[in-house]
Amino acid sequence: MSLKIKNKKEVFAWSMYDFANQPFTTLIVTFIFSAFFTESLAANNQEGTYLWSLGIAITAIFVSITSPILGALADAGGYRKFFLIFSSYLCVAATICLYFFKPGQTFDILGLNIDVAILALITFIIANIGFEFGTVFCNSYLSDLSTKKNIGKISGYAWGLGFVGGLISLAISFILLDLNNVDNIRFINLLVAGWFVLFSIPTFFLVSDRKPERGIQKHFKQSLSSIRDSFNNISKHKSILRFLLARLFYNDALITIFAFGGIYAAGTLQFSFNEILILGVVLNISACIGSFLFGFLEDRIGVKKMLTITLWALFFATILAFLAPLLTNYNQLITPKTLFWIAGVIIGLMQGPNQSGSRSLMARLTPEDKKNEFFGFYAFSGKATAFIGPLFFGILTRIFETQQAGLVIIFIFFLIGIVIFRPLEISDQYMNDE
Repeated sequence: MSLKIKNKKEVFAWSMYDFANQPFTTLIVTFIFSAFFTESLAANNQEGTYLWSLGIAITAIFVSITSPILGALADAGGYRKFFLIFSSYLCVAATICLYFFKPGQTFDILGLNIDVAILALITFIIANIGFEFGTVFCNSYLSDLSTKKNIGKISGYAWGLGFVGGLISLAISFILLDLNNVDNIRFINLLVAGWFVLFSIPTFFLVSDRKPERGIQKHFKQSLSSIRDSFNNISKHKSILRFLLARLFYNDALITIFAFGGIYAAGTLQFSFNEILILGVVLNISACIGSFLFGFLEDRIGVKKMLTITLWALFFATILAFLAPLLTNYNQLITPKTLFWIAGVIIGLMQGPNQSGSRSLMARLTPEDKKNEFFGFYAFSGKATAFIGPLFFGILTRIFETQQAGLVIIFIFFLIGIVIFRPLEISDQYMNDE
């Protein structure tokens, strides 16, 4: 770990939180439990897709509304460690509860017969909210652990550990568990919960809290005021405003892919759970390769051209995924699954460069004296609209009774993002070194 910092042990402990919680996103949200929910717990995959979209949307809306309050608590200090641990164990407890749901169950609660899909969805929402809250509180430590010169390196190091955690958890699940067995699919929830508990221990014990400096009420007002002031300041920079508007659409498209990739593979292309696990491993490896290769490409051709390439490639990959079920088996090499695999690899290669490139472009566009303020709004704006794509995906799937209809919203969002992004002008005055 080649970071020029004094508190390497504390930075490593903080970074381990990403390693600990990433399997929740990888195995629960994106690949395995989401597909199990839509294919086995729900009445049918169209209804399951709609319910899952509601779960993702409810989480996103709730977290975006409460983020100023959470920011106030985090900034006030003192209570951060308590709320970080509480949020994490809320996620863990709810994830453990997901293990107990089986296909065909009904529950009698206060005289009401509740279908297993509804109760499982409520439990997932609780787990997902706990996960998001934990991320908010963990992220609030970054400014304490870093300086302006190394904040990017520390953040990137944590992101890398998270990627490794997700990949290892996928590999363990694939090697040790036969997912043709429903009980093994359910056991993955226990694996994720145990992983979270074990590897978050360094964060809880080795990362120090600073003493509270101001009252929570004052910080809450400052959080709301900061969001308002940031928007007013950003609106004076047309290039940044155009970029954030474009990112709103293409980032929502990516979020929707992450939320429904495994669901689409299982429901529309009849991927088995073992095949979905392999898909997850391949996509994660592709993301690592793509981030490495396009990092060099960005330095050679510029971040705008690099982002444009990723956006068109993601748009093209979504079209391939849409067309895959329509393809008649021509031979053993050209099948619907083959076409979807090609789309998946392209998405894997492009997702990392797209996300890192967006962050890089924001840093280049932002005036040096506004970096903290504008990046705070950058993060907030990404979460505030994260429910739109998933919600539309579920609604369209339910209306047209096919997940392909839901996929349409993804390539529409990519196309809108491209159209808005294309005229973006990057003035020399904004090209700051990161």
